Amino acid sequence: MSRRFWLAILALLALIFSLAPAAFPQMGSGMGMGMGSRLYDPNTELTVSGKVTAVETIPGNHGWDGLHLTLEANSGITYDVHLGPAAYIHRKDFAFAKGDKINVTGSRILYHGAQIMVARQVVKGGKTLLLRDAQGRPYWAGRWQGTDN
Repeated sequence: MSRRFWLAILALLALIFSLAPAAFPQMGSGMGMGMGSRLYDPNTELTVSGKVTAVETIPGNHGWDGLHLTLEANSGITYDVHLGPAAYIHRKDFAFAKGDKINVTGSRILYHGAQIMVARQVVKGGKTLLLRDAQGRPYWAGRWQGTDN
């Protein structure tokens, strides 16, 4: 085979590998939509306090079901809060129910035309659930997977 053929193959492989991160964003994030640090913007981070009005488990990739909350903030604003994998949250001995009073720190972003809040940490009853670091990298994935928060 010619040198030109192999250069074309290498160029094609380079293109495929350069597009792979966009096609498969942070697998195993448990959000049911590839939610990870790519969608977390530290510049839009805020902390809100309020009452949980709904708890929903969303089927996700590879059996990782994502836990989502609807939070009615004390200010009257309603937030769609995306936490992370239900299994990770349960492993941390956390559970959420309608009526729970919580504080959420997270990034408010636009995702598929809807405003959502990607939670970094949640405080409930004086206990803190750490979900992501300050840059939005999830603690349940990668090098953080084995750490206790």
